[in-house]
Amino acid sequence: MESLFTQLEFWHWLTFAVVLIIMEIFSPGVFFMWLGISSACVGVILYLKPDLSWQNQLFVFAVLSVASIAAWRLTRRFFPPQEADVAHLNRRAEQYIGRTFRLIEPIENGVGKIKVDDSSWRVHGVDTPIETPVKVTGVDGIVFDVEPILNDKA
Repeated sequence: MESLFTQLEFWHWLTFAVVLIIMEIFSPGVFFMWLGISSACVGVILYLKPDLSWQNQLFVFAVLSVASIAAWRLTRRFFPPQEADVAHLNRRAEQYIGRTFRLIEPIENGVGKIKVDDSSWRVHGVDTPIETPVKVTGVDGIVFDVEPILNDKA
């Protein structure tokens, strides 16, 4: 087993880095990436200092791995990620709040329909006749809450 470690060269570490980063692609979280970066660093160090013993190589890899993961976690704790620019990406209905549409079915007993792009959406609101412009004020699941717009000049 020791003979396996004594034959480690820089390209072994770089190959290991690529394998770890590929594993990162197929696994959740951001754990293997830091191990891959640490492995690549050991490969570069070994390229610059080829007489580094295998024990020192493994020690440097372990220290870099722990340090990089700890630094990443501390960074995430003190600088949490900002909300994405596409905050409504998976909540399609919320992107329509504030927009105005015309009723394609009157609101009767609090329920009606509007046409949004190429689909129709159910709406809740006060009873309103067909073709009245309404403004989306909220979303409840897949149903819009709307208010009629009086004095529409469109």
